[in-house]
Amino acid sequence: MSHSKPRKPIWPSTRRNRGGQPRSDIGELEAELTAAERALREHDAVVDALEQIALVFELKEPGPQMMFDITEIARKVTRTDAAQIFLLDSDEQTLTLAADTFAPEKAGRVSVHVGQGLTGWAAEHKKAVEVSREPWNDPRYIDYPGLDERDFQSLLCVPLIAGGELVGVVNVRTRRAYTYANNEARILARIAEEVGRAIRHHSRVASLETKAMRYEAITEVSQLIAGSPYLEEILQLLVSFTAERLNYKVVTVRLLDEARGELVLRATQSESWAYRRKPSIRVGESFAGKAVLEKKILTSEDVTVSPDYIGADLAVEQGLMSMVCVPLMIHDNAIGVMTCYTEDKHQFSRVELSALEALAKQAAVAIEHAKLQVRTTLMQEMHHRVKNSLQQIVSLLRLQLSEAPHRSVTEVINDSLSRILAIANVHDLLSREDLDRVGMRTLAETLAAHHQQSLAHPDRNIQISVSGANFALSVTQATQVAIILNELIQNAVDHGFSKHEEGNVQVEVLSEKDNMIIRVSNSGDKLPEDFDLAVDSHLGLKIVNNLAKAIGGIFIMEMRYKWVVAEVIFPRDVAELG
Repeated sequence: MSHSKPRKPIWPSTRRNRGGQPRSDIGELEAELTAAERALREHDAVVDALEQIALVFELKEPGPQMMFDITEIARKVTRTDAAQIFLLDSDEQTLTLAADTFAPEKAGRVSVHVGQGLTGWAAEHKKAVEVSREPWNDPRYIDYPGLDERDFQSLLCVPLIAGGELVGVVNVRTRRAYTYANNEARILARIAEEVGRAIRHHSRVASLETKAMRYEAITEVSQLIAGSPYLEEILQLLVSFTAERLNYKVVTVRLLDEARGELVLRATQSESWAYRRKPSIRVGESFAGKAVLEKKILTSEDVTVSPDYIGADLAVEQGLMSMVCVPLMIHDNAIGVMTCYTEDKHQFSRVELSALEALAKQAAVAIEHAKLQVRTTLMQEMHHRVKNSLQQIVSLLRLQLSEAPHRSVTEVINDSLSRILAIANVHDLLSREDLDRVGMRTLAETLAAHHQQSLAHPDRNIQISVSGANFALSVTQATQVAIILNELIQNAVDHGFSKHEEGNVQVEVLSEKDNMIIRVSNSGDKLPEDFDLAVDSHLGLKIVNNLAKAIGGIFIMEMRYKWVVAEVIFPRDVAELG
């Protein structure tokens, strides 16, 4: 039996390396082992991070907290001092800070343009950027307003890519100078890749869910407003449900007054009295006016600093930030505008704007339908209104008869005609304004113009002016206020200038606390020192006093600063700002 020679042990020093050359010592094996251990640790770190990230996506609702948790995982895995995630906005031109472990309160408040700064460069070129010391000396660096970047010495920016598309950028930073090893960059890159995919998937799902919710809300709001025949109810439903269902802080609707070329605030769900009293704006003014003029949707990320926005102080007071103005269109004609505000800076997506546009079209149709319904109803009720007006005229004529013995026939007839014309003006305004509402200032201007024409005489120079807000009145209220205004203006002209041939009559429509004030002042003849309204009133003043009581108010007449002032003060709830 032959004996084979024992095999010699293959020592590390005689093993071959990859180049086929014998190894001289165990050093290379140790290096390989170290590299393998490093790769294993890298793999374990990535796997552990991805498991944590997957758990976050599974358990957390999409939002700021979810993004913060993912950012914190990136910070821990890379053993850095701070981490950030910027996400690409829908315009694909800007990146918004979604989470920051160092300054979490800055999330959503800082945006950078793609291509600007180190973060923007990484996004534009879809390449990682690593700066080990003093990143502010890098020519690509810029200071981002609101972020304290100079607190950190090193920076590693890795783009979030999914399917070849940019999703955002993840940054990690250290307070000390630090050179990031290749494996650290690889770990962050692999995490970034998975995070990018997950974010894109969640964004698409969230986008679909949001779109579905928005259109469901639009359908609900459309059904609600379509089911009501009343204009005021439609407008209030529109603003209330739009704010609630689409998560806006304030929603307003302004309707176009074509005669004046103004947009009048008609509805808002805001409970702020100051906001409800916002004045009318002209077509072409501010964002709402331009939206109507240009017949297109306009937005502002921050109305508090926009030079084109009227009412920035009130927006700051009410905590309003971003805004969208959507014109209400019927057959290529803008009949008004719906404005929606958010309390935080918000970018309105194409989907959101499309949804609001669809809602505005439905609302415009409902508004026009309601106006037609109101016209039909008014036609049916016109005989009743005319009957009531005729009864008021009869009552006034009977009162006139009681004073007839003391006055000429001409005076009696002229006074009667004036009162009848005042009532007629109310009906005329109803046909030109909002069908079932009359503006107090509009009514005052109409009556003032009538009296101004009657004063057209070369020897008399009496000027009548009107000022104040256009508070809206119902038909019944408008008739009473019209008679009051007519009597006060006529009294100021006839009795205030019996001894003077020139002067001024000022008609004011005012608001003070919970009351409305109709004030007619004249610079003519002074009241007697012993004047007593209860004793010295003629028929016209008695009519004013009775009608003031009918609307829950009081009538005052006195001297103020050499002017004769007649005031009717009545509760605000009788009138509301139109």
